[in-house]
Amino acid sequence: MANRPTRTRGLTLQHQQQQSRARWTTPLTEILVNLMVDQVHKGNRKNHNFGKKAWKYMCDEFHKRTGLKWDKEQLKNRGAVLRRIYVTVTSLLDRSDFSWDESTGAIVASDEVWAEYVREHPDAETLKVSGCPIYKELCTIFSEPPTNGKHDHPAEHEGGDPNSCPPEQEVSSSDSEEANDAVNDQETIQPSTPSTTGIRKRGRKGIDDAIAGAILEMAAASKLRTAATQQHNARYTIANCIAELDKMQGVDEQIYFAALDLFNKPIAREVFLSLKGEKRLIWLLRKCTSDPVL
Repeated sequence: MANRPTRTRGLTLQHQQQQSRARWTTPLTEILVNLMVDQVHKGNRKNHNFGKKAWKYMCDEFHKRTGLKWDKEQLKNRGAVLRRIYVTVTSLLDRSDFSWDESTGAIVASDEVWAEYVREHPDAETLKVSGCPIYKELCTIFSEPPTNGKHDHPAEHEGGDPNSCPPEQEVSSSDSEEANDAVNDQETIQPSTPSTTGIRKRGRKGIDDAIAGAILEMAAASKLRTAATQQHNARYTIANCIAELDKMQGVDEQIYFAALDLFNKPIAREVFLSLKGEKRLIWLLRKCTSDPVL
Protein backbone atom coordinates (compact mmCIF):
# COMPACT_ATOMS: atom_id res chain seq x y z
CA MET A 1 0.00 0.00 0.00
CA ALA A 2 2.85 2.37 0.78
CA ASN A 3 4.24 1.97 -2.74
CA ARG A 4 1.00 2.90 -4.49
CA PRO A 5 1.29 6.72 -4.17
CA THR A 6 4.90 6.50 -5.33
CA ARG A 7 3.87 4.45 -8.38
CA THR A 8 1.07 6.91 -9.18
CA ARG A 9 3.42 9.87 -8.94
CA GLY A 10 5.90 8.03 -11.15
CA LEU A 11 3.30 7.38 -13.86
CA THR A 12 2.15 10.99 -13.69
CA LEU A 13 5.73 12.24 -13.99
CA GLN A 14 6.35 9.91 -16.94
CA HIS A 15 3.21 11.20 -18.68
CA GLN A 16 4.27 14.80 -18.10
CA GLN A 17 7.74 14.10 -19.49
CA GLN A 18 6.28 12.47 -22.61
CA GLN A 19 3.90 15.38 -23.02
CA SER A 20 6.72 17.91 -22.64
CA ARG A 21 8.89 16.34 -25.35
CA ALA A 22 7.73 17.49 -28.75
CA ARG A 23 8.84 14.84 -31.22
CA TRP A 24 8.10 16.34 -34.60
CA THR A 25 7.33 14.22 -37.63
CA THR A 26 6.63 15.36 -41.18
CA PRO A 27 2.80 15.14 -40.84
CA LEU A 28 2.91 17.09 -37.55
CA THR A 29 5.13 19.75 -39.14
CA GLU A 30 2.77 20.06 -42.11
CA ILE A 31 -0.20 20.52 -39.76
CA LEU A 32 1.60 23.34 -37.95
CA VAL A 33 2.66 24.95 -41.24
CA ASN A 34 -0.92 24.84 -42.55
CA LEU A 35 -2.20 26.41 -39.32
CA MET A 36 0.38 29.20 -39.57
CA VAL A 37 -0.49 29.85 -43.23
CA ASP A 38 -4.18 29.99 -42.27
CA GLN A 39 -3.45 32.58 -39.58
CA VAL A 40 -1.47 34.69 -42.07
CA HIS A 41 -4.37 34.62 -44.52
CA LYS A 42 -6.73 35.67 -41.71
CA GLY A 43 -4.55 38.68 -40.96
CA ASN A 44 -3.46 37.44 -37.54
CA ARG A 45 0.25 38.08 -38.05
CA LYS A 46 1.22 41.51 -36.73
CA ASN A 47 4.68 42.99 -37.19
CA HIS A 48 5.67 39.68 -38.77
CA ASN A 49 4.84 37.76 -35.59
CA PHE A 50 1.81 35.90 -34.33
CA GLY A 51 0.04 37.29 -31.27
CA LYS A 52 -1.13 35.41 -28.20
CA LYS A 53 -4.63 34.81 -29.60
CA ALA A 54 -3.22 33.36 -32.82
CA TRP A 55 -0.91 31.03 -30.91
CA LYS A 56 -3.74 29.95 -28.62
CA TYR A 57 -5.92 29.13 -31.61
CA MET A 58 -3.10 27.17 -33.24
CA CYS A 59 -2.42 25.23 -30.02
CA ASP A 60 -6.10 24.35 -29.65
CA GLU A 61 -6.49 23.39 -33.31
CA PHE A 62 -3.25 21.41 -33.26
CA HIS A 63 -4.62 19.47 -30.28
CA LYS A 64 -7.88 18.76 -32.13
CA ARG A 65 -6.10 17.48 -35.22
CA THR A 66 -3.34 15.46 -33.56
CA GLY A 67 -4.48 14.69 -30.01
CA LEU A 68 -1.22 16.22 -28.75
CA LYS A 69 -1.68 18.96 -26.18
CA TRP A 70 1.56 20.80 -26.85
CA ASP A 71 1.88 24.32 -25.52
CA LYS A 72 2.71 27.57 -27.28
CA GLU A 73 6.44 27.34 -26.58
CA GLN A 74 6.69 23.93 -28.21
CA LEU A 75 4.94 25.16 -31.35
CA LYS A 76 7.05 28.34 -31.35
CA ASN A 77 10.23 26.28 -31.10
CA ARG A 78 9.25 24.44 -34.27
CA GLY A 79 8.32 27.75 -35.86
CA ALA A 80 11.83 29.02 -35.10
CA VAL A 81 13.34 26.00 -36.87
CA LEU A 82 11.06 26.59 -39.85
CA ARG A 83 12.10 30.23 -40.00
CA ARG A 84 15.75 29.23 -40.04
CA ILE A 85 15.02 26.85 -42.93
CA TYR A 86 13.25 29.67 -44.78
CA VAL A 87 16.16 32.08 -44.25
CA THR A 88 18.73 29.50 -45.34
CA VAL A 89 16.85 28.51 -48.50
CA THR A 90 16.04 32.13 -49.35
CA SER A 91 19.69 33.12 -49.07
CA LEU A 92 20.62 30.19 -51.29
CA LEU A 93 18.05 31.16 -53.94
CA ASP A 94 19.29 34.73 -53.96
CA ARG A 95 22.28 33.39 -55.86
CA SER A 96 21.74 33.49 -59.61
CA ASP A 97 22.94 29.92 -60.15
CA PHE A 98 20.28 28.34 -57.88
CA SER A 99 16.56 27.93 -58.47
CA TRP A 100 13.65 26.17 -56.76
CA ASP A 101 11.42 23.61 -58.50
CA GLU A 102 7.96 24.03 -56.97
CA SER A 103 6.65 20.73 -58.34
CA THR A 104 9.32 18.63 -56.60
CA GLY A 105 10.64 20.96 -53.91
CA ALA A 106 14.17 20.45 -55.24
CA ILE A 107 16.78 23.22 -55.19
CA VAL A 108 18.30 23.08 -58.65
CA ALA A 109 21.88 23.92 -59.62
CA SER A 110 24.67 22.29 -61.58
CA ASP A 111 26.88 19.70 -59.88
CA GLU A 112 29.82 22.09 -60.03
CA VAL A 113 27.88 24.90 -58.35
CA TRP A 114 26.60 22.59 -55.62
CA ALA A 115 30.07 21.15 -55.01
CA GLU A 116 31.56 24.61 -54.55
CA TYR A 117 28.73 25.75 -52.27
CA VAL A 118 28.81 22.62 -50.10
CA ARG A 119 32.57 23.02 -49.64
CA GLU A 120 31.91 26.43 -48.09
CA HIS A 121 28.67 25.40 -46.32
CA PRO A 122 28.81 21.68 -45.40
CA ASP A 123 25.36 21.81 -43.77
CA ALA A 124 23.85 22.58 -47.20
CA GLU A 125 24.37 18.95 -48.23
CA THR A 126 20.95 18.17 -46.76
CA LEU A 127 19.30 20.82 -48.95
CA LYS A 128 21.09 19.47 -52.01
CA VAL A 129 19.69 15.99 -51.41
CA SER A 130 16.23 16.79 -50.06
CA GLY A 131 15.34 20.30 -51.22
CA CYS A 132 12.56 22.15 -49.38
CA PRO A 133 9.08 20.93 -50.42
CA ILE A 134 7.27 23.45 -48.15
CA TYR A 135 9.26 26.54 -49.22
CA LYS A 136 6.18 28.14 -50.78
CA GLU A 137 4.30 27.88 -47.48
CA LEU A 138 7.31 29.19 -45.57
CA CYS A 139 7.36 32.22 -47.88
CA THR A 140 3.72 32.87 -47.02
CA ILE A 141 4.49 32.69 -43.30
CA PHE A 142 7.77 34.57 -43.08
CA SER A 143 7.96 36.96 -46.05
CA GLU A 144 6.16 39.81 -47.72
CA PRO A 145 4.28 39.32 -51.05
CA PRO A 146 6.64 38.36 -53.90
CA THR A 147 8.46 41.18 -55.66
CA ASN A 148 10.01 39.13 -58.46
CA GLY A 149 9.27 36.07 -60.54
CA LYS A 150 12.04 33.86 -59.23
CA HIS A 151 10.74 32.91 -55.82
CA ASP A 152 8.41 34.27 -53.20
CA HIS A 153 10.54 36.37 -50.90
CA PRO A 154 11.49 40.05 -50.66
CA ALA A 155 14.13 41.32 -53.02
CA GLU A 156 15.88 43.04 -50.11
CA HIS A 157 17.30 39.67 -49.06
CA GLU A 158 19.60 39.39 -52.05
CA GLY A 159 23.12 38.65 -50.96
CA GLY A 160 21.99 38.17 -47.37
CA ASP A 161 23.80 36.13 -44.77
CA PRO A 162 22.15 32.68 -44.46
CA ASN A 163 22.64 32.83 -40.70
CA SER A 164 20.77 36.11 -40.30
CA CYS A 165 17.04 36.71 -40.27
CA PRO A 166 15.34 38.74 -43.04
CA PRO A 167 14.88 42.47 -42.35
CA GLU A 168 11.14 42.05 -41.91
CA GLN A 169 11.72 39.78 -38.93
CA GLU A 170 12.88 42.74 -36.83
CA VAL A 171 10.29 43.44 -34.17
CA SER A 172 9.79 45.49 -31.04
CA SER A 173 11.70 44.63 -27.88
CA SER A 174 8.74 42.80 -26.32
CA ASP A 175 8.01 40.82 -29.47
CA SER A 176 11.72 40.13 -29.93
CA GLU A 177 11.94 38.73 -26.44
CA GLU A 178 8.97 36.48 -27.17
CA ALA A 179 10.51 35.31 -30.43
CA ASN A 180 13.87 34.64 -28.84
CA ASP A 181 12.24 32.29 -26.34
CA ALA A 182 11.46 29.96 -29.25
CA VAL A 183 15.09 28.92 -29.70
CA ASN A 184 16.27 28.90 -26.10
CA ASP A 185 16.06 25.10 -25.88
CA GLN A 186 18.27 24.70 -28.95
CA GLU A 187 20.73 27.57 -29.00
CA THR A 188 21.95 29.33 -25.85
CA ILE A 189 23.35 32.78 -26.52
CA GLN A 190 26.37 33.52 -24.33
CA PRO A 191 28.69 36.54 -24.14
CA SER A 192 31.18 36.52 -26.99
CA THR A 193 34.26 35.44 -25.03
CA PRO A 194 36.75 32.61 -25.64
CA SER A 195 35.43 30.68 -22.61
CA THR A 196 31.95 30.33 -24.15
CA THR A 197 32.95 29.47 -27.72
CA GLY A 198 32.44 25.73 -27.21
CA ILE A 199 28.96 26.25 -25.76
CA ARG A 200 27.91 28.44 -28.69
CA LYS A 201 29.20 25.92 -31.21
CA ARG A 202 27.25 23.13 -29.52
CA GLY A 203 24.13 25.30 -29.60
CA ARG A 204 24.63 26.04 -33.29
CA LYS A 205 25.10 22.35 -34.05
CA GLY A 206 21.91 21.49 -32.19
CA ILE A 207 19.69 23.82 -34.20
CA ASP A 208 21.45 22.91 -37.46
CA ASP A 209 20.74 19.24 -36.75
CA ALA A 210 17.09 20.13 -36.08
CA ILE A 211 16.87 21.96 -39.41
CA ALA A 212 18.50 19.08 -41.27
CA GLY A 213 16.14 16.60 -39.64
CA ALA A 214 13.08 18.68 -40.50
CA ILE A 215 14.13 18.99 -44.14
CA LEU A 216 14.78 15.25 -44.44
CA GLU A 217 11.39 14.44 -42.91
CA MET A 218 9.55 16.76 -45.31
CA ALA A 219 11.49 15.46 -48.30
CA ALA A 220 10.67 11.87 -47.36
CA ALA A 221 6.97 12.70 -47.16
CA SER A 222 7.13 14.43 -50.54
CA LYS A 223 8.80 11.38 -52.10
CA LEU A 224 6.12 9.10 -50.63
CA ARG A 225 3.37 11.25 -52.12
CA THR A 226 5.11 11.27 -55.49
CA ALA A 227 5.54 7.49 -55.39
CA ALA A 228 1.87 6.99 -54.48
CA THR A 229 0.79 9.23 -57.36
CA GLN A 230 3.03 7.39 -59.81
CA GLN A 231 1.70 4.03 -58.61
CA HIS A 232 -1.88 5.23 -59.07
CA ASN A 233 -1.15 6.54 -62.56
CA ALA A 234 0.66 3.34 -63.53
CA ARG A 235 -2.44 1.30 -62.75
CA TYR A 236 -4.80 3.27 -64.98
CA THR A 237 -2.79 3.44 -68.20
CA ILE A 238 -4.06 3.33 -71.78
CA ALA A 239 -2.14 0.09 -72.28
CA ASN A 240 -3.98 -1.55 -69.38
CA CYS A 241 -7.31 -0.35 -70.75
CA ILE A 242 -6.56 -1.76 -74.21
CA ALA A 243 -5.49 -5.07 -72.69
CA GLU A 244 -8.82 -5.34 -70.85
CA LEU A 245 -10.73 -4.18 -73.93
CA ASP A 246 -9.17 -6.96 -76.01
CA LYS A 247 -10.46 -9.53 -73.49
CA MET A 248 -14.08 -8.35 -73.76
CA GLN A 249 -16.72 -10.13 -75.86
CA GLY A 250 -19.39 -8.34 -77.90
CA VAL A 251 -17.34 -5.22 -78.76
CA ASP A 252 -17.66 -4.33 -82.44
CA GLU A 253 -15.08 -2.37 -84.40
CA GLN A 254 -16.89 0.98 -84.09
CA ILE A 255 -17.14 0.71 -80.29
CA TYR A 256 -13.54 -0.53 -80.09
CA PHE A 257 -12.04 2.53 -81.81
CA ALA A 258 -14.42 4.91 -80.01
CA ALA A 259 -13.16 3.39 -76.75
CA LEU A 260 -9.57 4.16 -77.74
CA ASP A 261 -10.47 7.84 -78.04
CA LEU A 262 -12.28 7.65 -74.71
CA PHE A 263 -9.16 6.25 -73.02
CA ASN A 264 -7.36 9.56 -73.60
CA LYS A 265 -9.20 10.83 -70.51
CA PRO A 266 -7.72 9.74 -67.14
CA ILE A 267 -11.12 9.66 -65.40
CA ALA A 268 -12.58 7.44 -68.14
CA ARG A 269 -9.64 5.03 -67.83
CA GLU A 270 -10.08 4.78 -64.07
CA VAL A 271 -13.83 4.15 -64.35
CA PHE A 272 -13.37 1.58 -67.10
CA LEU A 273 -10.79 -0.44 -65.19
CA SER A 274 -12.72 -0.19 -61.92
CA LEU A 275 -15.92 -1.67 -63.37
CA LYS A 276 -16.31 -5.42 -63.45
CA GLY A 277 -18.07 -7.93 -65.72
CA GLU A 278 -21.09 -6.85 -67.75
CA LYS A 279 -21.18 -3.40 -66.12
CA ARG A 280 -17.97 -2.51 -67.91
CA LEU A 281 -19.48 -3.31 -71.35
CA ILE A 282 -22.76 -1.51 -70.53
CA TRP A 283 -20.85 1.61 -69.46
CA LEU A 284 -18.63 1.47 -72.54
CA LEU A 285 -21.56 1.10 -74.95
CA ARG A 286 -23.37 3.99 -73.28
CA LYS A 287 -20.37 6.29 -73.44
CA CYS A 288 -19.33 5.41 -76.99
CA THR A 289 -22.80 5.58 -78.54
CA SER A 290 -24.50 8.44 -76.70
CA ASP A 291 -21.68 10.97 -76.30
CA PRO A 292 -18.21 9.73 -77.26
CA VAL A 293 -16.42 12.85 -76.00
CA LEU A 294 -17.45 12.36 -72.35
